Amino acid sequence: MPSLIDEIAFSEPSGRGHSIVMFASALVFLGLYGYVHADTSAEWLLVMAGGNVLSGVAESLPADRRRAAGAFRIAVVSLLLCLVIAMVVAPDLVVG
Repeated sequence: MPSLIDEIAFSEPSGRGHSIVMFASALVFLGLYGYVHADTSAEWLLVMAGGNVLSGVAESLPADRRRAAGAFRIAVVSLLLCLVIAMVVAPDLVVG
């Protein structure tokens, strides 16, 4: 019986449609960062943009690169989990 992690993280990449959405949302986060950076401390937007870029790369890989896509997906989850932990432990570092 395959594990849940194997089914979700190491599944076949979704393709170009999902990767375009991820890259576009990364551009939105970068635009928001550029817009609000002068007024506030918004480095969390860079973390969100980085997570979306990594996710877009994972989904744009060819179908036979399941392990590489899984590694990118695990990196995205780790990155965003670190952001959540930083928000709980030291919210001043995240939101200023």
